[in-house]
Amino acid sequence: MTERVSVMKILVVFGTRPEAIKMCPVIKELKIHDEIETIVCVTGQHKEMLNPILDTFQISADYNMDVMRSRQSLFDITKDVLIKMRAIVQEEKPDIVLVHGDTTSAFAAALASFYMKIPVCHVEAGLRTYDQYSPYPEEFNRQAVDAISALFFAPTEAAKNNLIKEGKIKENIYVTGNTAIDALDITVSDQYTHELLQWADKSRLILLTAHRRENLGSSMINMFSAVRETMEEFEDIKVICPMHLNPDVREIVREQLGSMNRVKLTEPLDVVDFHNIMKRSYMVMTDSGGIQEEAPALGKPVLVMRNTTERPEGVRAGTLKLIGTEKESIKTAMCELLTNKKLYQTMAESKNPYGDGKASKRIVQALLDRWEKQDVWRL
Repeated sequence: MTERVSVMKILVVFGTRPEAIKMCPVIKELKIHDEIETIVCVTGQHKEMLNPILDTFQISADYNMDVMRSRQSLFDITKDVLIKMRAIVQEEKPDIVLVHGDTTSAFAAALASFYMKIPVCHVEAGLRTYDQYSPYPEEFNRQAVDAISALFFAPTEAAKNNLIKEGKIKENIYVTGNTAIDALDITVSDQYTHELLQWADKSRLILLTAHRRENLGSSMINMFSAVRETMEEFEDIKVICPMHLNPDVREIVREQLGSMNRVKLTEPLDVVDFHNIMKRSYMVMTDSGGIQEEAPALGKPVLVMRNTTERPEGVRAGTLKLIGTEKESIKTAMCELLTNKKLYQTMAESKNPYGDGKASKRIVQALLDRWEKQDVWRL
């Protein structure tokens, strides 16, 4: 057995806004413990959307790869993270690399760590659709990260069962809940106010987001046009739509919703603004992943504009409804939630399946336990 010093050095790597929201609570928990040295590395896969999250959680990066480029491709991100990760690992010599979820940053960082024989521990492990192109490239990324991870922090029992079916060692899987719920405890306040909420006063507010690569084109046009046509039938609806920075997404949303006076198209919202506006919304419509976890914790029904979801627990619990990307199916689902009070209450009051806000504590405790046993890298 290899002897180690008492302090465990953990290199935490992430690069996108959703990763930051979910990893910052983990970092804050790691930093509480004197027996852990925490090194924070951001890839910069997102830039403008990433820094405000770090500011909100009062976390500074020790390294910033700064890989974001205009019109960057998956080839660019993967190559740049892979090469820059090598230099950082050589410099820091971490005992563990901690990555999150399903981004290209997570995949490339995990691959670099694997090449250098550094154990990878995966937060939000085990989510699956088993459709390589839905979501794309996230489904491949998370499966690839799990293929080379030493420890798996699964948010739910269903995610754990996916990993076991794939042959992962049961003792290396920890069901922790989702760290997204931890973040809400930090960001949501009953005293919160915002001019957007004043604008939406006395209306039923829909929080709308869409950005997935596989939905670009006709599917995304369907989404926004369905919202527009439904709003024409319900005069008490207002919509807040934070626009993704992808110029192709922004072009579609402006074309479909830009002329409507009951729609506010905004720049990406600060995480505090987003979470608090979500809490005060009537319902949420999205093709995102993380929002499917956050909204149920706030008692908000979610219409998921996708054909598959890696979060089936929410569908089974009744907090999420998978409605596809066809215009008529989206309109039908919206009308049902807007007119059927019993359905709305059922979705709003269903139990959140994604945890109790203590996932970060469970993750850090598992790492400490494995470190004490000196078997953190055993596959």
